[in-house]
Amino acid sequence: MLLSRKNKSQINMKKPGIFILLISFMACQGEKETKTTDVTTQSDTLTFSYDSVKVISKLPASKEKEIRDTSKAVISFPVFSDKGINDFVLNKVLRSADSGKNYKSYQDYAADFIKGFEDFQKTESERPQNWFLEIRNRIETQKPGYISFLSTYINYSGGAHPNSVFTYLNYNTENHQEILLDSLLIPGTEPRLNSIAEQIFRKNEKLSPTASLKDGYFFDNDIFKLNNNFTITDKGLKFLYNPYEIKAYVYGTTELIIPFKDLKGMVKPNSLLSSYK
Repeated sequence: MLLSRKNKSQINMKKPGIFILLISFMACQGEKETKTTDVTTQSDTLTFSYDSVKVISKLPASKEKEIRDTSKAVISFPVFSDKGINDFVLNKVLRSADSGKNYKSYQDYAADFIKGFEDFQKTESERPQNWFLEIRNRIETQKPGYISFLSTYINYSGGAHPNSVFTYLNYNTENHQEILLDSLLIPGTEPRLNSIAEQIFRKNEKLSPTASLKDGYFFDNDIFKLNNNFTITDKGLKFLYNPYEIKAYVYGTTELIIPFKDLKGMVKPNSLLSSYK
């Protein structure tokens, strides 16, 4: 059965929008679904809608008749009138598969995940498992010349718990390029940025300036270091560490914000950050 629902959405490049991520799996057994869910705002430049692909296995998770659950793969993503932005998000999502396979579309990615489950069921039918893949790509922040996406990846294919990864994708709508941290900062300022970030991190974690990071953290050589998973907010540069990245899984994600006032002397002139105060 194929279901489809559409309406138009637009980005207001004057005021930031707020989008709430709702993670859910709702479907009938044995179906494949493509649908569009949109939020409408006023715009004068970019038009977009949210679309999604859903693939559901025809095989039950267990031979037990009372167990009707099965495995699902859902990928949702924005669709812009600008092909360059669409390709940027698509390429980032397909690369997140890290499977060595050359997927061409969201549908290929989702279908291959379900195939993996069905291949597993054929050989391990006595070990009931309910796999799922959930990838949500939503607009986190939008400003003139800038869109930040939050890509939420949740995968369960056996084991003690699902794996989850939250990644910010930053895109320059004027030159149609990905925004990397190095492109925003003056060369040679990374040590200073790390030092400021470490002070904020220690304050957030209630650590003294001299406390060792050896116990309870996974930094290389027990030395604090920022990663490249960032977004630009109204308060400053926001960095996010994923589960297992610097802490045990049970602690979930770790975030820190470096206020714009602390970035003085480090921001490249005429870069996106230079317009923030």
